[in-house]
Amino acid sequence: MVELKNGETYSGFLVFCDRFMNLHMKNIICTSKDGDKFWKISECYVRGNSVKYIRVQDQAIEQAIEETTEQKTRNMGRGRGGRGRGRGSGRGTDGRGGRGGHMKRGGSRY
Repeated sequence: MVELKNGETYSGFLVFCDRFMNLHMKNIICTSKDGDKFWKISECYVRGNSVKYIRVQDQAIEQAIEETTEQKTRNMGRGRGGRGRGRGSGRGTDGRGGRGGHMKRGGSRY
């Protein structure tokens, strides 16, 4: 059940919710602000900034928590890999690490 800031309520099946709380719903019964008019809507989109209140079944919340914990355990250990050069490894090549540094045998500095 979703209550909007204008007082209307939408009861139905929540298909999708994004990070801005925009809702895509199906099989909705819309109730007017004063509760005397009803509409049956097959599909609707509710913009997040108009939402005042959302009531979700406990079962749906528990299922969402389980899914996120499963995703976290599946993605464990998938870091960026290896030991990178890190910060400050400097300019230049030949492993000397930046300006100056030691010279290789037989080479000249300039």
